[in-house]
Amino acid sequence: MQDIQIPEKKARTFLPENFEVKDWETVEPYYIQLQERVLNSAADLRKWFQDRSELESVLSENLAWRYIKMTCDTNNEEIREDFNVFITQIQPKIEPESNKLNQKALASPYLDELRSEEGFPIMIRELEKEAEIYREENIPLKTEEQQNSQKFGAISGDMSVEIDGKEMTLQQAANLLQSVDRIEREDAYRKITQRRLQDKDKLDELFSSLVGIRDKMGKNAGFENYRDYMFTAMGRFDYQKQDCFDFHEAVAKEVVPMLNELAEERKASLALDKLRPWDKAVDPSGKPPLTPFTSGSELTVKTIECFSKLDPYLGERIAIMQAMGHLDLESRKGKAPGGYNYPLAEIGVPFIFMNATSNLRDMVTIMHEGGHAVHSFLTRDLELNSFKNTPSEVAELASMSMELISMDHWDLFFNDEDDLKRAKKQHLEQIIETLPWVATIDKFQHWVYEHPQHSAEERVKAWNEIFGTFSDDVTDWSELEEERNYLWQKQLHLFEVPFYYIEYGFAQLGAVAVWRNYKDDPKKGLEGYKNALKLGYTRTIPEVYEAAGIRFDFSTEYIRSLMQFVNEELNKI
Repeated sequence: MQDIQIPEKKARTFLPENFEVKDWETVEPYYIQLQERVLNSAADLRKWFQDRSELESVLSENLAWRYIKMTCDTNNEEIREDFNVFITQIQPKIEPESNKLNQKALASPYLDELRSEEGFPIMIRELEKEAEIYREENIPLKTEEQQNSQKFGAISGDMSVEIDGKEMTLQQAANLLQSVDRIEREDAYRKITQRRLQDKDKLDELFSSLVGIRDKMGKNAGFENYRDYMFTAMGRFDYQKQDCFDFHEAVAKEVVPMLNELAEERKASLALDKLRPWDKAVDPSGKPPLTPFTSGSELTVKTIECFSKLDPYLGERIAIMQAMGHLDLESRKGKAPGGYNYPLAEIGVPFIFMNATSNLRDMVTIMHEGGHAVHSFLTRDLELNSFKNTPSEVAELASMSMELISMDHWDLFFNDEDDLKRAKKQHLEQIIETLPWVATIDKFQHWVYEHPQHSAEERVKAWNEIFGTFSDDVTDWSELEEERNYLWQKQLHLFEVPFYYIEYGFAQLGAVAVWRNYKDDPKKGLEGYKNALKLGYTRTIPEVYEAAGIRFDFSTEYIRSLMQFVNEELNKI
């Protein structure tokens, strides 16, 4: 790859170049300036929006770095306190000021003149929504919620197990679930789940407290429950809760039978009397686990090459992140669980965080987060920060599509043809497994917030009923009832980003459709993918999907057609 050009922050036109976010006193004067500015034309209003966008970008990036540093080192009290300062002392003061600015914009006689401009109708729709749900009494509740939700990362990040005299994070230990030695798999499974169960009461209490806070927020804003509040807060203009219920029903009807078939095949291939939870990750042909890379640096190099083969522009984006130190990929104790791509609003070069060990799932994760990263770059030059803040249904389309279209170049990770086929097969089977799990988590969230006063026992009962609807009926959970009761506790989204999960299901369907287009015509398919991402949030979700040459559709018929395509591709391998 040729020498890469490191992007620079655009020159500020509102804030001083040397401005730093230290405390509320350093920030407040700029909100006052925006509030007091006289606007005499549509051009004045547009400049006002640009200046507001600059301020919000700087604040967003400052918070981003505080969060990134905290998740990279959950045991560092100074870093954690730095994050909490923003959450407790700056953010609560921002919200009422933002509401004043929203009201100022909505009251402007020049706003209608901007409605015909690209992106502004969507942004104005968001402003109206934010003004509708704003309640001053929810500000301290949001602060409390954010502080409490971060406890999940601290609790989970501190979990480790000892296997064969070696301390491992749960992510590292999970690799042993792919071992061909069934005794070793069972030992790893039981140690992982027992370690999780040590903190089940702590996590149960944490979740109950979050449900209570969130329920109060929803009712304060005039909604029947937190679910209805969040549908408005998340700007779900393009679908309703009934669409989620239709998705649940379609997955149960069209995908769960495929899940059963895969489980039966696995049980037969492994020649087992009973298929147990520790038998679900091992290769059914009895081969050792795939190891597409051995270190974070190797993963980075191969990812850059993989993206470059798809399109040199894509590979260069990951190389830029590497050069800027915007990658933290390897698992270690004290690091928060999970993985994310965090957009950095001012510089426009995101940060990827993950817990890679050496398995296929980790390789797919970097493809996924790399898709998010590419999205950040493609929207970097949009006029306003709000134009770049895409809804999750679009953001996850970017990431999940990249998982699939990158498969043409997975030979970079697998020299052996059989290993390459295994990798592709496992990933496609993962799609069949992902959709029911998305439906499980989403339906569980609906139940939780429709019944906010539920007891811990009622929660377990509801979880098991929902889990049973979307899981295969082949796996034997006997004597593992407690482990199954608390499976939901491993799902970060329930604690940290409530109702952010159905998007994975909708986007997974979109990603399969993008991949189907790509298989028909790679150049046209990739072009459609990039064109859709470039739109950011300047169009509705259905319009963004249409730009990619696909449909925003979660009907039974559409899901059936996409799953048939996945099945056909599986049979070709």
